[in-house]
Amino acid sequence: MDPRIENGQAKKPTRRLQDLGQSLWLDNIDRKLLKSGKLQSYIDDFSVTGLTSNPTIFDKAIGESDAYDAAIRKAAPQTRSTEALFFELALQDLTTAAKLFEPAFEASHAMDGWASLEVSPLLADETAGSVNAAVDLHSRVKSPNLFIKIPGTAAGMPAIEEAIFRGVPINVTLLFSREQYLAAAGAYQRGVQRRLDAGLDPRVHSVASLFVSRWDVAVAKQAPTELKNKLGIAVSQQVYRAYCELHDSSRWRALSSQGALKQKLLWASTGTKDPQASDTLYIEALAAPDTINTMPDKTLLAFADHGKLRGVMPRDGGDSQEVLAAFAAAGIETAALSERLLKEGTEAFAKSWHELMHRVADKAKHLKASAA
Repeated sequence: MDPRIENGQAKKPTRRLQDLGQSLWLDNIDRKLLKSGKLQSYIDDFSVTGLTSNPTIFDKAIGESDAYDAAIRKAAPQTRSTEALFFELALQDLTTAAKLFEPAFEASHAMDGWASLEVSPLLADETAGSVNAAVDLHSRVKSPNLFIKIPGTAAGMPAIEEAIFRGVPINVTLLFSREQYLAAAGAYQRGVQRRLDAGLDPRVHSVASLFVSRWDVAVAKQAPTELKNKLGIAVSQQVYRAYCELHDSSRWRALSSQGALKQKLLWASTGTKDPQASDTLYIEALAAPDTINTMPDKTLLAFADHGKLRGVMPRDGGDSQEVLAAFAAAGIETAALSERLLKEGTEAFAKSWHELMHRVADKAKHLKASAA
């Protein structure tokens, strides 16, 4: 039987990608998406099984819609701060989304079907603050399938380990390189090992999110024509090789034999930024089993319409070494650039966070005045 055909019809590219073993998540959330039934249609029609969010996404959602006005009007008098009011709104949305993903969560034995909520980006350089925020948010969650996001900064790594030890499911965000990915994987495994040593259940879920397209945006003006839009994919190939090698290692086999769960690799920032490039560039290049690709609506719809499966990512990194060597010859050093991207990413999310807090505060003030 042709795997591309189901019930006499060609399978959508999204379904074929899911059949390959990759999860498709949506990198977006807003209340209209939830209430209109659009997210459910993505689940039904395009095999979407999870969702990610960040401060920029919420700022856009709340700022461009009146869908939150009633909730703000109701919750504002009972909340002690603008940040508390925002998290009340975000938890409402993400709890609703998580409920829609429960079938995928149950069918996959909790390895899929997750939504994600980020701690305040202002805590990126605070280990204890990140741990406390993650524990607090997790304690308020009514759904078993909600990740708390902590960035992969120097302060974030020990926070990730401690949060895992405390049983908080973590999405490690803002990873850019092989070295940063391995640091995140190490933090996760140390947290799991500590749970085993303490006689606790090692089954705490986590994903590690590698940001892809920002590499190509960063070098767009420097990269030679023949290397355009190839850096993010080459770095991803290196990370995927490290991911495969890590889970083939004796250390991982020892943890797995005691019940530890795999920390899945998640491809983030996979919307194409270059208008001259294919709008499904990163989805097609990053097709790999046992991984996740989270994408904006526009990219999801483009891939569902005309995406192609062009094979599976090679476990050995493919031609990434040669491509990275060519970038180095062109004067682009990825080690320094990865640290710059992490710094810029944390700063960008902090900026979005401040804008989001102003947005929520202004809305609450306006709604209070209009009700007076």
